[in-house]
Amino acid sequence: MEKINIGISDNDREAIAGGLASLLADTYTLYLQTHNFHWNVTGPQFRTLHLMFEEQYTEMATAVDEIAERIRALGMRAPGTYKEFSKLTKLEERDNVTDAKEMTKLLVLGHETVVRTCRQILPVAQEAADEASADLLVGRMALHEKTAWMLRALLE
Repeated sequence: MEKINIGISDNDREAIAGGLASLLADTYTLYLQTHNFHWNVTGPQFRTLHLMFEEQYTEMATAVDEIAERIRALGMRAPGTYKEFSKLTKLEERDNVTDAKEMTKLLVLGHETVVRTCRQILPVAQEAADEASADLLVGRMALHEKTAWMLRALLE
């Protein structure tokens, strides 16, 4: 492959892509958890949560593609297996969650984790003048902060 010359050093591209790989793993893990809860939610808030979770996992399905494509644009390989994601993610998965309130709490924690991952990577992208990655990260932070807020509102 020809050398990449987009005005970002090789070291910075590698560091940013590494951070984005963690974001990809967190987002994909949260996507799976949200989809699981969509399928398995029950109770008086069934319709509300079922539809809300569907909106959320659908948005994240698009997001993982955008994150992976940014990693590729930086010239790095995007992780794409459960094994890789399980090593990179900061989210803890829980089996057999059946309570709607517990599902909602876990999703709040997941979205907050994704926000923290974005915040860790953002200064690296900004320092390297990687505006494309910074823009992606700011957008993801805003979306996950809003989603966490909406989910927290259901718990009050």
